[in-house]
Amino acid sequence: MNAIPRREFLKKSGTIGAGLAAGSLIGPAMAQNAPRPRRPNIVVFLTDDHARWAQRAYGNSELWTPNLDRLAAQGTRMMRAFTTCPVCSPARASFFTGRMPSQHGIHDYLGTQDSTLNNYLAGQTLISELLKAASYRTGLIGKWHCGSEREPKPGFDRWFSYWRNQYPHLGEQHFSDQGQHVVENGQQSPFLTRRAVDFIRDHRQKEGADGNPFFLFISYTDTHSPHNQAPEDLVQRYASATFRDIPKEKFAACHIQSLHPLTDSPDQERRKLMEYYGAVSCLDQQVGEVLAELQSSGMMDDTLVVYTSDHGLNCGHHGIWEKGEATIPQNFYEESVGIACTLSWPAGGIRQNATCDDFVNHCDLWATLLEIAGAMPEASLAAQLNSPGTSYLKQLRGEKIQSWRQTIFSEYGNARMARTGRYKLINRYSYADVRFPDELYDLQEDPRETVNRHDDPALQGIVRDLSAQTDSYFAKYTVAGHDGLDLEHQRVFAGNSCWLVAQKKYEGTVNAFHSQSSGPAKTVASPEKNPKEN
Repeated sequence: MNAIPRREFLKKSGTIGAGLAAGSLIGPAMAQNAPRPRRPNIVVFLTDDHARWAQRAYGNSELWTPNLDRLAAQGTRMMRAFTTCPVCSPARASFFTGRMPSQHGIHDYLGTQDSTLNNYLAGQTLISELLKAASYRTGLIGKWHCGSEREPKPGFDRWFSYWRNQYPHLGEQHFSDQGQHVVENGQQSPFLTRRAVDFIRDHRQKEGADGNPFFLFISYTDTHSPHNQAPEDLVQRYASATFRDIPKEKFAACHIQSLHPLTDSPDQERRKLMEYYGAVSCLDQQVGEVLAELQSSGMMDDTLVVYTSDHGLNCGHHGIWEKGEATIPQNFYEESVGIACTLSWPAGGIRQNATCDDFVNHCDLWATLLEIAGAMPEASLAAQLNSPGTSYLKQLRGEKIQSWRQTIFSEYGNARMARTGRYKLINRYSYADVRFPDELYDLQEDPRETVNRHDDPALQGIVRDLSAQTDSYFAKYTVAGHDGLDLEHQRVFAGNSCWLVAQKKYEGTVNAFHSQSSGPAKTVASPEKNPKEN
């Protein structure tokens, strides 16, 4: 592909969504027959709180995301991609290490102090180290959130992250530039984009001449709260939006308690939605800037581009805001655990304007990137890492894998999810003798997850089967000292972790709804109706 001027590219990208809808770009068959080039550059956008439902390419009818549409039109969308944990830090750690939280040991999002001072992944092998050992030049721009944010981490040649407080989307920004404190003022994400573009240009001028590829991890936080600092021109794009893609629903009592309920103000809720949609469009613009640089420099054909997120988000779905930590006990709503994951590299044989319905997660993305890069760990290290991840490169190139998994797992502290095409089981375990009921949802009959069918006699075979699968999976993918079922003997990650809040609120009370299959535990009073936030 011949390089086109940056301005022309940006102009064209504004209407690329029509190509996705019409299927007018090169079809899957042509991509499948494309020649296999040398190892590509790899750009991974892993954004913060950007829900799967919040992209046109994944079904949203009102969002303006032309650059993400373009990626989808020129790549493959993994339609059943899920997070390993529905909060930030554990999910990110899974991408960096290829391991589940009960292996890498981060079970909740890290508070500001922990994120600044303590390196929770110290001593663990990072994807950056594996890629660097395979002669990749590596960079991280934006959010790390696995501890000790200021210090460059092993394997990263370039480090531009946060010095403190990663969430002022607008105003004074404090960054860490190779471990040095840098202060900027303005909208945050363009500062990150500028460093990402500089990395690409620097690589092309210096390292690219040697023929070695690069790996660039870019992580924006625009779609994370506070939802009040998106660029106003983008927010106003949604002044007439109906937000019809968000169900109008109340919090279901079977989920016990909402910590982030909707307010009583329709105007306030509408403004928050406008802000969130504006933040999504802001992310799209930043992605477009990076893609434009790749295009204008002639590097696009040699670059695999991935767009995904750490986890999902509820924006009124189920009557709440936020993700897995938005309820007591922690939730695994589809909107919390489902993530977008789009991969585009037509020159590498990845199908264009295509979808794949296989269950995948961050660990599988880790394995896929390492296979593409020729950087898979050697046997002894692979055995030590014991990653549950499996590369899905074959599926990206159009192969059907009949033996692919039929169940996907996720965990959040003392709760574990097993999800099949139809059913979702959530097993809950004690913390400080407080235990909540296990849950089973029939996603075919009850897609909004409003009726807990765990004790339904007709579904006990499903409960036993998924419980056995869960036990078997985590027996294999748990490291002593990092087990999510042994949180009382690990460090505190966030002072308001769901299990800590539950302990303070419910310990020693009566559990009128406790599931008999859950085993002995102190009991908790069941609310007769949806609880009101204090």
